[in-house]
Amino acid sequence: MAIELEELQALDLWRRATVTSVRRDAPDLSARQMALLLTVYLTPPPHTVRGLADALKVSKPAITRALDRLSDIELVRRKPDEQDRRSVLIQRTVRGSVFLREFAELIAAAAGELDLTIRLP
Repeated sequence: MAIELEELQALDLWRRATVTSVRRDAPDLSARQMALLLTVYLTPPPHTVRGLADALKVSKPAITRALDRLSDIELVRRKPDEQDRRSVLIQRTVRGSVFLREFAELIAAAAGELDLTIRLP
């Protein structure tokens, strides 16, 4: 089953989820931080600063700054790579999993409020 959204519907879905997100007592993440967090949680590990910078097409210092914030609020953690001590692995946390599960629920609720066109393949 595929759900097709027109551009304005997609933007309204994002707006509704974002507005609900900023109203709750949860970390307020930048777009870069959210993209980084989603990449860590939705793509297979291992994750390194270099790999994340390549995946997101941003600089390593930008990734490091975003990781500093995400680490401070315990949505991800850094761990030395046992195979290569020069490298640091970025890992998921329980708090990060809960945060994203709740954000996914916000998106699902916002989608339920929209008049969506559903087309089956």
